[in-house]
Amino acid sequence: MRTKANPISIFILDVSNSSSEGMGDELTVYLDEMVKWINIWTKEIGSTKVKHRSGDEIIFVGDGYSTAYIVAFFISRIWKYRQHKPYFGLSFGDIDRQLVEVDIEKWIHPLIKQARYANDLLKQDHNRSPFKFELDQFYRGENSTPFVYNQFRNEFESLFNTILHLQHNLMQEQTYIQELVCSFYLIVQQQKAIGKLLGKTPPTISSHFKKGKSEEILHSFHEIIKILNSLQEKAYSGIVVNPKDTSDILTQSIRNHLKENIYTLLD
Repeated sequence: MRTKANPISIFILDVSNSSSEGMGDELTVYLDEMVKWINIWTKEIGSTKVKHRSGDEIIFVGDGYSTAYIVAFFISRIWKYRQHKPYFGLSFGDIDRQLVEVDIEKWIHPLIKQARYANDLLKQDHNRSPFKFELDQFYRGENSTPFVYNQFRNEFESLFNTILHLQHNLMQEQTYIQELVCSFYLIVQQQKAIGKLLGKTPPTISSHFKKGKSEEILHSFHEIIKILNSLQEKAYSGIVVNPKDTSDILTQSIRNHLKENIYTLLD
């Protein structure tokens, strides 16, 4: 029985049009600030590693299959620069050591390659989605894996990316005010509170929420988390803490911090 494996997830964040004249320094400062926020969000959920490197790139590794996607989704919804949006190559799987032992500046692992490959594929895509999972190109898992979902990696990858593509199409159709309503609902979860923030009546907020397909966008976010948690739970049955508990703690931690900085997001 495998005893040393640990579930992790990874994203590599890159920024669109980051080489635009006059934006380099400003984006660098913003990415440094985002790393600080990520560290605040994740301080109660176990081991995480996050690093701003290569100018416009952030690499994140966290315990749990759903952790990277949760953090990435929130970043995408609060991102400040509309002409320089982030995109995320994602992967998840298992490592044979504790994450706290890993130096992500020097770490070479197939899961890192997968996230990098997903990021590169997004970079080449003219209709670039914010997210892409890569699960089957480099890493097949070990024969001792308790639950051999590895044999279905192609299928999982296709399903995840299909959902993410549909999610992206819905996001692209949102107006600016519909984007704000969707993002603030993700954080505060009350349409009345959003109305106060944006100076709009509750019926107006409700209309923007419905017309912007916010319910469908947020439902897809929660469904992907649910699937990732289920995969981890089956792979590590009885071995680790319930992954849903961890993802709930992380989500609430992010919401609490963003509520404290809500007017910064309006700027």
